[in-house]
Amino acid sequence: MLKRLLCLLSFVCCTSAHADETLATVTSPNKQLAVTLQLTGEGRLSYRVDRAGKPLVNASRLGLLLTNAHQLDGGFKLVSQRTTERDETWEQPWGESRRVRSHYRELAVELSQPGQGDRRMALRFRVFDDGFGFRYELPAQRQLPIARISDELTEFDIAEPATAWWTPAGEALVLEYVTQRAPLAELGLANTPLTMRTQSGLHLALHEAALVDYASMWVRKVGGQKLRAQLAPSSQGATVERRGAFTTPWRTLRVAESAGALYESNLELNLNEPNQLGDVSWFKPGKYAGVWWEMHLNQSTWSSGLTHGATTANAKRHIDFAAKHGFGGVLVEGWNVGWDGNWVGSQSAMDHTKAMPDFDLAAVTAYAKAKGVKLIGHHETGGNIARYEQQMDAAYALYARHGVDVVKSGYVTDAGTAQFANADGKGTHFGFTESQAGVRHMLKAVQQAAKHKIAIDTHEPVKDTGLRRTYPNWVSREGARGQEFNAWGDPINPVDHEVNLVFTRMLSGPMDYTPGVLSLNGAGNRKLNSTQAKQLALYVVLYSPVHMVPDLIAHYERWPKAFQFIKDVPTDWETTKVIHGELGEVATIARKDRRSDDWYVGAVTNGDSRRLTLPLGFLDPGRRYRAEIYRDGDQADYRDEQRRFDLVTEQVTVQSTDTLPLRLAPGGGQAIRFTPLPR
Repeated sequence: MLKRLLCLLSFVCCTSAHADETLATVTSPNKQLAVTLQLTGEGRLSYRVDRAGKPLVNASRLGLLLTNAHQLDGGFKLVSQRTTERDETWEQPWGESRRVRSHYRELAVELSQPGQGDRRMALRFRVFDDGFGFRYELPAQRQLPIARISDELTEFDIAEPATAWWTPAGEALVLEYVTQRAPLAELGLANTPLTMRTQSGLHLALHEAALVDYASMWVRKVGGQKLRAQLAPSSQGATVERRGAFTTPWRTLRVAESAGALYESNLELNLNEPNQLGDVSWFKPGKYAGVWWEMHLNQSTWSSGLTHGATTANAKRHIDFAAKHGFGGVLVEGWNVGWDGNWVGSQSAMDHTKAMPDFDLAAVTAYAKAKGVKLIGHHETGGNIARYEQQMDAAYALYARHGVDVVKSGYVTDAGTAQFANADGKGTHFGFTESQAGVRHMLKAVQQAAKHKIAIDTHEPVKDTGLRRTYPNWVSREGARGQEFNAWGDPINPVDHEVNLVFTRMLSGPMDYTPGVLSLNGAGNRKLNSTQAKQLALYVVLYSPVHMVPDLIAHYERWPKAFQFIKDVPTDWETTKVIHGELGEVATIARKDRRSDDWYVGAVTNGDSRRLTLPLGFLDPGRRYRAEIYRDGDQADYRDEQRRFDLVTEQVTVQSTDTLPLRLAPGGGQAIRFTPLPR
């Protein structure tokens, strides 16, 4: 009996070991990454990834769950496969680097389910030297005219023990949470990008690319270090509904030796479609002042009354300030009707075509134009997307008539309480901004704005997945805890917040963080976990083509020495290099101005002081530069009321063969401008 049992177990093990059929393998151009697609004896799909011959992602399941038909899971047969290679360099109209190389090898596999009337599905893998992406592709077919997807079976089983950095998903504040850090095996429900560092020091980032007409992907642990995709839910039946042919977003994994190399990857951008808008030279990257921080400090209000901030007079005062100091725009929040009372979600009655009685849109925009400044538009929806879509085109047209070509939009509402119009046009329903309905809306807003030559900076957004390549008028987003949490947050942003953002949130794309609060104070005597030097460095470290100059005018006048760097630093770059990078600890980034030969460096730390060496090999060889240094003083410390303002400015002459010391105080930073000297 025992002998028979051992034989049976041996047969089962041997059968299982040979049950999986390898359909195809595709490698990265440098041969380091290898992605293998497999098919089990039951016709179920999985993939695995090796790096330099060692497991990176263990066998991980693939498939889609449907509510209106048999699952796209099991019973698959190979129809065809094709491997191709592509190597091109494309140019961004604006960005962290002007030119981006896209070099990958692609595996396209067509599959059928004979037991489901020969239903078809394809998988497409693109493998780069710095990571890979894959997506599902469904052709138009009579066997599945409508695909109602409840969720994905997509898995990512990370082979090597790792530490993870992430923000929670499915919670009230959507993307606006402090970064969590824990062993990957202890992960909860997470948003992406999800950043990991393995035991051997390899850096990984799980995300998605080209999120179009689909629900946003969260990930959750299902055992060990195996993660599974979980789609943001819908309150209207299936999580995703698509008709005819469609593709899912790409599921992506960046792979790099260091945190800096992880940041420098353009994986998600390269997986998006090229620019569909054509010439977008009408959008000019730059900095803008605003009627904004004073409301967060409770010195004025968005609502009407004696303390209303968005008055014609106050707007003109900020326009004068912007013109005097070379800023191209002025944001005025609270100018339109609808801010009185409870305006969040279903209560929102915003009218984006009608001004408050004490604000004259025509007069303000004409005054700005005469001063060489433009008004930055503002559309706060309060999460009432149904109402906003009814007036969106008219609101864009109004702005366009007055020369407004950048609009900051907002979706302040708790998770699951955004309000959408029903598909039949009758009534509304509530749901997540990250749902398919929310994703559809935000891209619709960007596409509609493009028709009026308007760029969009979305706050409380769906996360960035590289769509700025396809729609380069989608110039920035918030998508994390921004500076306003330092005004009224409980708690405010922790001291390691910004350095965590660099290697988590910033992997997805530009962020309108609003750095540059030189007063280092929020409302109610809250103290920012920052020195002045760090506030300057953030203009370089946290990238956005539109950066706000948020502090009160009086504060910039009080600290002109620090203000000078804010006036000088550009927001559009020729190239970007990460010099130092450690998750949650330190980041030093060098960027070259796209419109001059100047270089800028920003360095920030967590709560620890640091002494680093900055090699200047990024400068042009044989040229001498004037380095204008803004650093923490020897006594600077974010924890001390006075010492956090200890800022030293100095100038030295350097060249590419030199090094400079970086002195970063606790909670501090350093900013440097390098200007070539005459030959």
